[in-house]
Amino acid sequence: MAVANPLQRLADFGQSVWYDNISRTVLGDGTLAGLIRAGEVRGVTSNPAIFEKAIGGSPAYDADIRRLKAEGRSPEAIYDALAQDDIRAGADLLRPVWEQSGGADGFISLEVSPALADDAEATVADALRLHAALRRPNVMIKIPATRAGWKAIEECTARGLCINVTMMFALRHYDGVAEAYMRGLERRVREGQDVRAVHSVASVFVSRFDTHVDRLLEERAAAADSEEKRAALRGLLGTAAIANARLTYARFQETFSGPRWEALAARGANVQRPLWASTSTKNPAYRDVLYAEQLIGPHTVDTMPPQTIAAFRDHGEVARTVDTGVPEARDAVAALAAEGIDLEEVGERLQRDGIAAFADAFGKMLQELAAKAEVLTV
Repeated sequence: MAVANPLQRLADFGQSVWYDNISRTVLGDGTLAGLIRAGEVRGVTSNPAIFEKAIGGSPAYDADIRRLKAEGRSPEAIYDALAQDDIRAGADLLRPVWEQSGGADGFISLEVSPALADDAEATVADALRLHAALRRPNVMIKIPATRAGWKAIEECTARGLCINVTMMFALRHYDGVAEAYMRGLERRVREGQDVRAVHSVASVFVSRFDTHVDRLLEERAAAADSEEKRAALRGLLGTAAIANARLTYARFQETFSGPRWEALAARGANVQRPLWASTSTKNPAYRDVLYAEQLIGPHTVDTMPPQTIAAFRDHGEVARTVDTGVPEARDAVAALAAEGIDLEEVGERLQRDGIAAFADAFGKMLQELAAKAEVLTV
């Protein structure tokens, strides 16, 4: 029997790897099927930026675009059809994982329109529409962790949908999301509905934290009036993201314990697993698998892009790390606060910036689709 590689060994520590990528190419050339077959990937995530790159950069969609345009579909309707076809195909590839895991893994995610981030009712309507159209039990609908999103998460959970909560940065985002999930489950229980098939993940974005905070630290270091101060500031580089994620995991452990949760667990409820998103390393000075290595532990998901998948398979070091160094994480947060860097404020800004970036990618994709459709139907 072949020795398990580092990517495969993550399952021994209670972590699932989901593939942060989808396209007609990886669906059609055996890439995704091979990752699933090898036991390296147990789920898939998508977002508007991934679909923008996939649809805009590949001729694999051209025949369908031509057909849908000829049917009189708008760019939005064309995107909807293309994305749903890919999600269904991915869900079918993952269905054996979903079945073998008892519905805990084997999910693929599709996001509601980024334009709806601050409209709870419209988000619920879009989530229900996508859920009904996709017709797969192993699909999660992605909803952003805005205040409006919290309301939508509760409502969709109460209706039995599986939700991937996205765009989480600050601890207050996590608290709002976890409360929404619990309230949704409690509503189902009160209504006599089954909660055993309801699953959810709470996606905490990681590397973007360091990208933003490191820039602030470098600015402060450049303006410092002593070498000692500069050294102290630079000593905090690369500490924010892992500290924030580990403190979020500690909050997860607190939230999903105690009498309130135990009452739900007795009815078969599933914990809302923390999902580490944006775990590719953006700073070339850092180890390329830094974030993946430092956030390993039970009841977690790491959604990795292709380059991180390859790097971790090759040289990732596997150990339980997500709940180590929690006192040090609190110290790092306090040290950053002493320098005027409040991670809760940073998280709020990153959430708004992230939603805007996805909205921009979505708008760009629709423009590219419209232009491509015109060329293909000439």
